[in-house]
Amino acid sequence: MIAYLDTSSLVKLYIEEDGSDAIAELCGVASVVATSVVGYAEARATFARRRRERLLGPSAHARAVRQLDADWGAFLAIEVTDDLARAAGRLADRLGTRGFDAIHLASFEHLLAHAEDNDVEFSSADVRLTRAAKHLN
Repeated sequence: MIAYLDTSSLVKLYIEEDGSDAIAELCGVASVVATSVVGYAEARATFARRRRERLLGPSAHARAVRQLDADWGAFLAIEVTDDLARAAGRLADRLGTRGFDAIHLASFEHLLAHAEDNDVEFSSADVRLTRAAKHLN
């Protein structure tokens, strides 16, 4: 099984919050964990925002960054090509999503089109985004 994580799910691997255990379990059974390359920047931005808001202490922030950097090479990071960006634009028009959400959906759609089997699962804490991903299958 291939697990695609949008940033809201990716962050749960590094910051303990509701759903972190379920994401860790999903990744544990997946043969491949995929995300968009934009997930890295979005995750780092989330860590930094939580540090600024004092929801994440300096040592927890440093630990999250260190672990993300250590793990990043193990993820299938889907590049944002011109074709993928255009597909994301079409999805944003059709589904009314924000830009990076559309990139995650287009990345998932790309993964579905190129996966050798259909056992690909989309994971997001955003119910609306998860619902949109189901329409791509």
